[in-house]
Amino acid sequence: MSLQPRVEDAPEERTAFFIGADSDSALEEQEHHQLILQKANALVLENCLKEAIDWFTAAMQYGPVRPEQLSTFVDCILRNFKRKEDGPGSLSARSQHVGDSGGGDDMFDCPNCHSFIGEPVTIACGHSYCKRCLQRRLLSKCKLCRETVSGEEKANVILCGLLDKWFPEERRKSKTLFEVDELCRKKQYEEAISLATEVIQCDPADPETTALARLSRAEAYTALKMYRLALEDTDLSPMSRASAEALFRKAMVLHEMGEVDESLQVFLHCLSEEEDFPCAKRQVEKILCDLLSPTGENVKVGLRETTQNTSPHLRSKTLVALEQPQSPVQRQHQPQARAASAHQHQDSQERRGESLERPGLSRAHSLRMYGSSCGEEGLKRVCSAPQLGDEDKGSLLKRKLSVSDTEPCVVGSGSSKSKKQGLVKGSKQKAAKAKTCRSVPEDHVDPNDLECSLCMRLFYEPVTTPCGHTFCKNCLERCLDHTSQCPLCKESLKEYLACRKYIVTTLLEKLIKQYLSKEYEERTKTYLEETRELSDLTKNVPIFVCTMAYPTVPCPLHVFEPRYRLMIRRCVDTGTRQFGMCINDPQKGFVDYGCILTIRSVHFLPDGRSVVDTIGGKRFRVLSRGMKDGYSTANIEHLGDTRVEDSEELGKLQELHDAVYEQARDWFQNLKIHFHNQILQHFGPMPERESDIQATPNGPACCWWLLAVLPIDPRYQLSVLSMTSLKERLVKIQHILTYLQSIPNN
Repeated sequence: MSLQPRVEDAPEERTAFFIGADSDSALEEQEHHQLILQKANALVLENCLKEAIDWFTAAMQYGPVRPEQLSTFVDCILRNFKRKEDGPGSLSARSQHVGDSGGGDDMFDCPNCHSFIGEPVTIACGHSYCKRCLQRRLLSKCKLCRETVSGEEKANVILCGLLDKWFPEERRKSKTLFEVDELCRKKQYEEAISLATEVIQCDPADPETTALARLSRAEAYTALKMYRLALEDTDLSPMSRASAEALFRKAMVLHEMGEVDESLQVFLHCLSEEEDFPCAKRQVEKILCDLLSPTGENVKVGLRETTQNTSPHLRSKTLVALEQPQSPVQRQHQPQARAASAHQHQDSQERRGESLERPGLSRAHSLRMYGSSCGEEGLKRVCSAPQLGDEDKGSLLKRKLSVSDTEPCVVGSGSSKSKKQGLVKGSKQKAAKAKTCRSVPEDHVDPNDLECSLCMRLFYEPVTTPCGHTFCKNCLERCLDHTSQCPLCKESLKEYLACRKYIVTTLLEKLIKQYLSKEYEERTKTYLEETRELSDLTKNVPIFVCTMAYPTVPCPLHVFEPRYRLMIRRCVDTGTRQFGMCINDPQKGFVDYGCILTIRSVHFLPDGRSVVDTIGGKRFRVLSRGMKDGYSTANIEHLGDTRVEDSEELGKLQELHDAVYEQARDWFQNLKIHFHNQILQHFGPMPERESDIQATPNGPACCWWLLAVLPIDPRYQLSVLSMTSLKERLVKIQHILTYLQSIPNN
């Protein structure tokens, strides 16, 4: 099959093809479509964007291409864009420098927007962000650990209470900003504008609150088609901590106005400022998908042919810079004086706002009026002239991707580069002075505010659930052993339980260590003492009362009781990974002899149950019994076989062992195939004969394997398990085998 980009078929030909196509032809068409997409992405990875455009266009002729399938294409464009943009005076380089330096960030700043965390939400990885960033989908991965962000968690109740007590004024401002966003979500835009304006006027000296309020107001202005006012609100200082969001909001305004080309540039500036900006990337993918679409139905307005315009201000400025020679047409658009049209910008913007905000006009009609009246402006505009053809759109996009001259900053309107650089420098100094780390008054710190509601002690390894409540990690796990609901609000935590990501809330842990250091030391000491007590392998050893277990023999367990869930988890957490296994005794609770099991792996099921793979280790005798948190414990002593030192006796013991081994092998091989396969499935094959029968305190492994598979009463098995004489054990097994072999049809 030849992979060549094909030209658009005639409508009747395509109709005939699709109507008359059978399933094989449709499958071949689909495979061809996928191969073309793979070829296009391969060219993108090689930075051959011009050729890739042809292949993407061809792929769209064979079938639909979703915007997300252009993700690799967008990444490559962005890399080229950033490579050209990055420089000693570029906006992204300056912003990155400020981000790296910290800019006075403290633990109460949101890791994404670097403003006061206000309404803190703790995500699955344990880091906390402001609710505004998560609800607006301003990040897809955690800035600190790169874990995926779901954004479905609720505000952290403990942190909100602490911030209300420690920083009441800043919390009040954050709540007001959140109310503005809520009004926008409810489409009450006029009320949102009024409240945002009130916030800006009340405290204009607060740059963080003012910037966020202006961005929320810009969103409301855009919804009301008051584009000029929306653009004014998005023109924040280039060094503002919300500069990436300001660029995104400005690009959205331009896109709503129909200025697709310019909005694409600003979206790319936004991504160069903040690469993890999912909303901006999705918009770029949609725009490119529309430009490459063969039908053109999704393209609301066409792009003006910039190469047919002699004005230096109408050429494309900031898509990407490819390392390819420019054509003569491109070379004639070299940098020239831009001040000639700068004075027209404000007037044209006024006309644009008037025409677009005029009631009773549709968006398309407003854009046509604007396109006919805007004239030659300083920034290229979109006209509603006839739509570009498929080949024209592809060639136009390729010309734009080949332009090498870029303007690194488009945030301000009508400002010169020198003015912007001066503004950046002044803003940086101003921000450094204004931003100071917050400190908590000592008399406001109360240990009672940081107590777990379950154990009533200071939080140790605090974990926050998706519903916003916080508990000690151990306390939460113990509650989830009994129910999959939050202990406080009873909200279902089934999904949280299924993933079992009980990650410590870092911000709370930092606060406890910094402001309650003495209390934290005491709490840590108590926790370590409890852990040491649990890790003793002879005292208070946890006992699983269930079935018989034997040295070297696997013992898979299905754990579903809450008490044993806790016991297994403690064995894993303490690092011992061991517990005792005994069978039940009606009088004592469990028998006097058992076997230590070592946990090899634990598979947790979504509802909290687990399948535990264990293998037998040492045998033990119970000295005393106890109880801890619902499960049995015991003080024990380990058992081992008495060694035979006399060579003559050892020789006889070896002969007895060999005889029993051969007898056991004959019995196993003569079993019915059904029983034979069951034993192999559950216990594995019979162990090989050992050369040194006294190599371990438990003796040959074949004895324990036989004891596990032989159909005898558990009490009889227990008597053999408790023996410390290898000779007696071999004799017992020999008697059992002789009896079983004497039964007909065994």
